[in-house]
Amino acid sequence: MDPRPVAGRLAAIRERIAGACARAGRDPGDVLLVAVTKYVPLPLVLEACLAGQRDLGENRVSDALARQDDLAGLLAGTGVDPSTLRWHFIGHLQRNKAARAAGRFALLHGVDSAELAGILSGRAREEGRREPVLLEVNLTGQEQKHGVAPADLPRLVDAVGGLPGLELRGLMGMAGYGDDEATTRRAFAGLREQAARERARTGLALPELSMGMSDDFEAAILEGATIVRIGGAIFAPDDC
Repeated sequence: MDPRPVAGRLAAIRERIAGACARAGRDPGDVLLVAVTKYVPLPLVLEACLAGQRDLGENRVSDALARQDDLAGLLAGTGVDPSTLRWHFIGHLQRNKAARAAGRFALLHGVDSAELAGILSGRAREEGRREPVLLEVNLTGQEQKHGVAPADLPRLVDAVGGLPGLELRGLMGMAGYGDDEATTRRAFAGLREQAARERARTGLALPELSMGMSDDFEAAILEGATIVRIGGAIFAPDDC
């Protein structure tokens, strides 16, 4: 075990990912770990980068953009090239923040409306690039949760899948907080099944399923997650 706390926790998480993949008969290389760094002091984020972590997740646009710049400065002279970091926006992206987020993230996980997708598409077209996005699905049915209702997903896929400048990579969802493992797995299985139906219906590849956090990522992997978003178990395990 690496003596540095964050590095050691990262190693432990990677071992648990590998264990869950073994149980599911999957290759651990098919599951991407995104370290969620929101509210985490930058020295700890730096420690994660020095331990080999390259995918980082934030859920506030202003904080994320500032951290991208600040962390690049901290990495100077460490041997880690800031351009190798891949930043993920994992929160709900508000339409009035979309222009600022456009082009600054490797993947936007929280697109849940055609209007938001249209803003991102227009910006990407203007700048001559493609914006990779996931569609967020509300798996719990709770009105206060973000995400498109499962019944409305086909309509949103149709609206977003053909937009120029966007690359629709798949789906994202969160299980209910505090749900037992059986309930959690049913929620994740439902998202996996929805992705399969949309692939069959549209011919889109939709290769990514972003689901699973510190307390349920192993269940998510068992149900097909290709991206897991883990923060507390890496940076604040006593809070998990």
